[in-house]
Amino acid sequence: MVALFVVKSVRMLKVGLTGGIASGKSAVGEMFVGLGAHLAQADHIAHSLMQPGETVYNEVVRHFGRGILNPDGTIHRGKLAEAAFGPAASGEGEQGSRIEELNRIVHPAVLRSQQEWMEAVGVGDPDAVAIVEAALILEAGAAKDFDRLIVVTCDEEQRAVRFAARQKVGLEAARAEVARRMSAQLPDEKKIQVADYVIDNSGPLDRTGEQVRQIWRQLEAEAAKPGHRQPG
Repeated sequence: MVALFVVKSVRMLKVGLTGGIASGKSAVGEMFVGLGAHLAQADHIAHSLMQPGETVYNEVVRHFGRGILNPDGTIHRGKLAEAAFGPAASGEGEQGSRIEELNRIVHPAVLRSQQEWMEAVGVGDPDAVAIVEAALILEAGAAKDFDRLIVVTCDEEQRAVRFAARQKVGLEAARAEVARRMSAQLPDEKKIQVADYVIDNSGPLDRTGEQVRQIWRQLEAEAAKPGHRQPG
């Protein structure tokens, strides 16, 4: 007897949402959620993987030392950032090698978790639009995992203002820190070149919201259409 297996066709659309630091990716992601999208945030995934007892946690501590830990043994994200990027006042130095070292530890586990999440969403909702918000989609070589790529941009001063408000630091310190972290990412110009959609988040949120709604209509229609492009 030959066993027959019925394979359910999954049309789910996988969307990568990326952009530089303080561009407003999270706000844009929440707008898509409000319209019906499923959303996972790579930063939250990474945070969960760096909890005590996790393999990624153990590797990060082994590479960067116990000086990055809080008294309770959890990772102090500010201290880890300084260890990876170098002190804010320093020049290039070993900055590149240390952030690459951190990425080599964290990225593979995050990418696996993202894939597992998207697969689970597709099983539960074959017509879904599943969005992964991540700053380093292109840098991690993960663009191939998505059907569509959205890049969020904003002007440099707006980026610094948002970072200052979020981190509760002065504007000059925010400008320096943003520049330091952006140096470890591809510039927006490079990301825009490979994007399917670009959202300019420099202005008021209602203007951003209108761009999100326009893109959502296209994504939703594509997700409901059989045979949409799959990542190569």
